[in-house]
Amino acid sequence: MFYIGIIFICVVGTLLHFVYEWSDHNKYVAIFAAVNESTWEHIKIGMTATMMWSFIDCFVYGMDENYIIAKSLSLLTIITLIPILFYTYTAFTKKAILLVDIICFVITIICSQLVFAHVMGLYTLPFEFRYISYGLLLIELFAYFYLTYHPFKNFIFKDPITKKYGLEGHSHRHHHKH
Repeated sequence: MFYIGIIFICVVGTLLHFVYEWSDHNKYVAIFAAVNESTWEHIKIGMTATMMWSFIDCFVYGMDENYIIAKSLSLLTIITLIPILFYTYTAFTKKAILLVDIICFVITIICSQLVFAHVMGLYTLPFEFRYISYGLLLIELFAYFYLTYHPFKNFIFKDPITKKYGLEGHSHRHHHKH
């Protein structure tokens, strides 16, 4: 199940990079698909695919007392590791490289799933950890739903092509007129 999850999340996450364009820029699709090339949108597609995988893995692991802890930490891994890997390598290359971006995404998903598997393999963690994880999960979900439409004005949310944020950062809006 571990390897199937990695493959599922990587494939779905990659497809989510294009779904907003394929949907003819549907504002509801923007909630879960990448709307521009910002780091945040790449975090978001990793989160979306991981949450979609949760609909499957919850049937196997959902009753385990560590499940919510493992899931919230796997999402936190995506939120933190994508920018760490991206900004570390681009500090040396001075530009984004598509193949390296893809490798970073795959590494992030593997690490996220390793965190999930590790926490699931632990003895039952104290109930306080579950309450903290529920809070963390609520923050993660709030950010997930809110930040596409109301991105912070900082480098993580800035589209490197259009130099704009969120939906306004989608390059289609600036290259084509309707």
